[in-house]
Amino acid sequence: MIVPYADLKAQYAGLREEILAALDRVGSKAAFILGEEVQEFEREFAAFCGVKHCVAVNSGTSALHLALLGVGVRAGDEVITTPNTFIATAEAISYTGARPVFVDIDPRTANIEVKQIAAAVTPRTRAILPVHLYGLAAEMDPIMEIAAEHKLAVIEDACQAHGARYHGKRVGGIGNAGAFSFYPAKNLGAYGEGGALTTNDDALAAEARILRSHGESRRYYHDAVGYNYRMDGFQGAVLRVKLPRLEQWNARRKSLAEIYRRTLEGARVELQQGGASCERVDHLFVVYVDRRDTVRASLEERGVQTGVHYPLPIHQQKPFRALGYQPGDFPHVERACERVMSMPLYPEMSDEQAHYAAQTLREIVGEK
Repeated sequence: MIVPYADLKAQYAGLREEILAALDRVGSKAAFILGEEVQEFEREFAAFCGVKHCVAVNSGTSALHLALLGVGVRAGDEVITTPNTFIATAEAISYTGARPVFVDIDPRTANIEVKQIAAAVTPRTRAILPVHLYGLAAEMDPIMEIAAEHKLAVIEDACQAHGARYHGKRVGGIGNAGAFSFYPAKNLGAYGEGGALTTNDDALAAEARILRSHGESRRYYHDAVGYNYRMDGFQGAVLRVKLPRLEQWNARRKSLAEIYRRTLEGARVELQQGGASCERVDHLFVVYVDRRDTVRASLEERGVQTGVHYPLPIHQQKPFRALGYQPGDFPHVERACERVMSMPLYPEMSDEQAHYAAQTLREIVGEK
């Protein structure tokens, strides 16, 4: 049996007629940049997330950048985050001229270790940037308490967590602002790049709308040096077709993830764990195994494709070595990056494919 890591073509096949009609709406109005489809998507996604505002942009990275600017992060400031994430989390901090300050992860959740955040606060700290990694919400209540105590902003990196909840509340509406990515393979994916900033802060949303379009307050009148972060009309149209299906797709991901968990019980693997307060959306199904590269090669030989998210922590990436962190500074992150592996997981997978992938992994790694 062949189990591809992802199959975006399968999803498109089921949506093709609706997608083509949506693209035709954009083309017939020549509303290629922002426009009505993007505006409607902003309204619909804000309602989905339970927030007042959604500002659609061209990537999750752009959303993070605008959110950080919106809470006042500037050159010389510090932002506390995790090195166990895609590099865009730290890049967005660097775009503002601020310094990323890393802390280790909780090895059970792979999310930021809340107990280490307070110790990392300095007079230069302006914000905390937790990541809801792999679709599992970070522990937001204690993070918000630390932020309130030290008068810090909180930006949620929800780029992998569309629809996830913490204590029943959607992520992206808990901190000062949230950032989402609509990269094609995400739970809610565009057909190209796309992103969104979510917030309940009127002023932050207004500033983000100006900055995303060259600092324009009205056509050709510029109040600030802004950015070209606008969402394309086609992407807004595609996302509007997909959004009503997101909860169904998330439920299907959950069902497939349960097959993995049941089949792998007692196998020589470790799984990401989440507390009862966190309703995950299973963007990725990650496992931690010894001899990861050998295991991946054996799975590939038997038709199961895999990924690695992520092989090298951010503090060891070339652009961020100048921060001065050393190997061993974040042992839980470094051990995770050595052992993490992502199994196939997408809504169009069959139960049989999920069981085959999990059983094959079990046979390769053996029993505990």
